[in-house]
Amino acid sequence: MKETILVVDDEKEIRNLIGIYLENEGFEVLKASNGVEALSILENKEIHLIILDIMMPKMDGMEACMKIRENKNMPIIMLSAKTEDMDKILGLTTGADDYMTKPFNPLELIARVKSQIRRYTKLNNIHESKNEGVIEIDDLTVDVLTHEVKIGDKEIALTRREFDILELLAKNRGIVFSTENIYESVWKEEFYESDNTIMVHIRKIREKIEENPRKPKYIKTVWGVGYKFEK
Repeated sequence: MKETILVVDDEKEIRNLIGIYLENEGFEVLKASNGVEALSILENKEIHLIILDIMMPKMDGMEACMKIRENKNMPIIMLSAKTEDMDKILGLTTGADDYMTKPFNPLELIARVKSQIRRYTKLNNIHESKNEGVIEIDDLTVDVLTHEVKIGDKEIALTRREFDILELLAKNRGIVFSTENIYESVWKEEFYESDNTIMVHIRKIREKIEENPRKPKYIKTVWGVGYKFEK
């Protein structure tokens, strides 16, 4: 079965350029010029990955990403002409899985698309029994296979990156991970010292799973070192 990629950008030339490269790799491509059109397509089509521009009329990429993440978990790669660190962090914390700045190398974009698709497909091909791959820590349940997180009976909605960080720490209870360790394990790319992406993600996770984020029960800060799950 062909995977379907939704390309969302208000510039027709960019939509068409990305579409050509994707179709040459065997993907089916759908296109939208803004977030409103993208959400309409998502209601009627099965989409396996979204390439989402940030700066668009009617509904920009940030708002569209947040709305998509309310009930969809397919990978999202954001595109933007903005290169500042805070723009990147904001894009990732709204639920994007990856981020590329314009102008971009189409071949690099395709490589990232393939990587995200492989990961998404692997995650959704569940061959093990229901109880395997489930991490339970007090009231917290992390199902690695279905990507579900619960506190008691309450379902917790995490972005893909947030889930990956939570899974990494929960699987390795008692082990301290530096921000560099976490970044390189989850993002699979080199960490830059000035990047506070991990701090932002940890804060978001705590806000979702901790009763009191200021006094966390699950994810502990080891000052000057990093983060860990208590044994």
